[in-house]
Amino acid sequence: MKLPSKNEALFSLKSFAAAMLALYLAMRIGLPRPFWALMTAYIVAAPFAGPTRSKAVFRFGGTLLGALATVILVPLFANSPELLSLVLALWVGGCLYISLLDRTPRSYVLMLAGYTAGLIAFPAVNDPGTIFDIALARVEEILLGISCATVVHSLFFPQGFGPVLLARLDHALRDAQAWIADALAPATQAANISLDRRKLAGDITELRMMAVHLPFDTSHLRWTANAIHALQERLAAMVPLLSSIEDRLKALRGLGVSDARWRAVLAEITAWTGSRRDAAPPGTPAALRTAIDALTPAAERHADWGDLLQINLAARLRALVDVCVDAHALRRHIGAGTAGMLPEAAFDLANVKPQALHLDHGMALVSAAAAVIATLAGCAFWILTGWPSGAAVPMMAAVMSCFFATQDDPVPFIKGFLVWTIYSVPLSAFYLLAVLPAIHSFEMLVLACAPAFLVLGVLIARPATFGKAMPFMFGIAGTLALQDTNTADAASFINSTLAQLAGLALAVLVIGVFRSVGAGWTARRLLRAGWGELAKIGDGRQAPSLAEFSARMVDRIALLTPRLALAGPQQDLQASDALVDLRIGLNMTQLLSVRSELGRSQAALWALFEHLSQHFAARPASAPVEDARLLVSIDNALRSVSAAQASTARGDALASLAGIRRDLFPSAAPYEPSPAVLPLFDKEIR
Repeated sequence: MKLPSKNEALFSLKSFAAAMLALYLAMRIGLPRPFWALMTAYIVAAPFAGPTRSKAVFRFGGTLLGALATVILVPLFANSPELLSLVLALWVGGCLYISLLDRTPRSYVLMLAGYTAGLIAFPAVNDPGTIFDIALARVEEILLGISCATVVHSLFFPQGFGPVLLARLDHALRDAQAWIADALAPATQAANISLDRRKLAGDITELRMMAVHLPFDTSHLRWTANAIHALQERLAAMVPLLSSIEDRLKALRGLGVSDARWRAVLAEITAWTGSRRDAAPPGTPAALRTAIDALTPAAERHADWGDLLQINLAARLRALVDVCVDAHALRRHIGAGTAGMLPEAAFDLANVKPQALHLDHGMALVSAAAAVIATLAGCAFWILTGWPSGAAVPMMAAVMSCFFATQDDPVPFIKGFLVWTIYSVPLSAFYLLAVLPAIHSFEMLVLACAPAFLVLGVLIARPATFGKAMPFMFGIAGTLALQDTNTADAASFINSTLAQLAGLALAVLVIGVFRSVGAGWTARRLLRAGWGELAKIGDGRQAPSLAEFSARMVDRIALLTPRLALAGPQQDLQASDALVDLRIGLNMTQLLSVRSELGRSQAALWALFEHLSQHFAARPASAPVEDARLLVSIDNALRSVSAAQASTARGDALASLAGIRRDLFPSAAPYEPSPAVLPLFDKEIR
């Protein structure tokens, strides 16, 4: 084991101090289970003050909700253990289902509320008259633990979360600037560039999750939360824009259309976006837009495929300049905010809510059902065996079902938890049966706990060992809690330990049978969710805002990327490109927004949207005949819109249609303004 760094040692010292303070106060106050307060101080501890505070708030809310549920449910069903087991299992599953639909750290509230009810209720089933006192004590102990952790981590050498978040944000901005430089000068593209761009999508989603902790941070950055959310959305908007620009430039070169005319303006955009945020001269964006407009072909009736691609390219370049202007301004706002001078414009910024991200109701339901089954199986085992310590079986099964519910396959994680809990048994036995009986003062208790807890604190601070150190810590702290109940003897220790391990093993068995899925399965589900949304846009059932749709699709790309790597060379997955789906969806959304301004030409768009909806509803299946019909429908729409009265809406519609055609049929023959054959399929669609 390497020596701890300064930050790791500081985190461990502060966590140990908070835990001992919580233990001391719990003992002085006379709370029934002081070691629960100690364990809580470690659970909410985080290397940074912001996440510690937010986790403390979420943990208290979840504990309070779970305690209220037990106070209501246990007396109602105290005379029917089977019915009480069912109600508690449904409570665990219901809370888990709702928590999985909130992909931010706030989901901890409901997840905790679910299994807290089990932690309080199962041990008290034999004496339901004491449920209120037990629930109240649990809330008090948790409140004490989180209070001590919050105070210690906030007041003593607090480590602000803001600088870390700001560094990640600037890193994502630099990645976006590098992508802009590559996209506008394609000859410099690297071999692994596609993977790097999907990684940017992952960074954006991760930043969105991290920002939830921002209001709880100790730095000035917490006042800039709105600007940071808005900047994340601008980064998300860059993903489809840059992807489109790259593809259009490639298509134009394939057509033999020289990009020499565009080269100068592309170089100017690259230089402008690469300049320092404080050095961009006023008026440059306007000059860039003028230069782009000067090179944009007229949207005329006889515009050919090369013209349409250039119209699309120009629209995406203008949008990119607009997004970069916003991003520069927002980054300046954030910089001013960290100096305590946040401008008023940064207070009132519309943001995409976290609920706009990808949510998988089906998978949440399956996870909740698995938690219900695991909890009920534990209850059945306990009731049938009549094991006095058997309450820990459904309790641990419920906790494990919730802990790793966001993983595709929770079994390896639960197995790891089981293994490291077993490894903790000898040390737990040593503390419980040899050390604690010889201790007669709190000072001695602190000295006795210090070696093990300080080392574990360092390991918890390291991401590589966190997953091993936490179950080890849980094992020791859970065993020490036997001291609270005056059952610190060998028989109680063996019974308690075996019951906990049985609960973990049961969770492995049930989750392995009912819940585990592979990375490929989840990847296909993500792709189908995107296609389903495109089908809904096509049939008019759903018309999200550009920002909302972009955020959700970028989030899906972020979720998809690691799963594609894990799934291996599965042809159907490798052939799918979520970035292309994102570009098509944005073009469809833009087309919908201008459709009403196109006069009689919008009739052709109705047929096109119907065909697009059918195409995406049928994915991943592909029918050449249907694809040919869709291509005809797009070309008909292009001809119809080209013939419409000149307007900004017509230009936008042509740009969107050209984008859809290129993304759906990159290998098709170029569009012909005058059809060589009549559009036979159009009548059938109407």
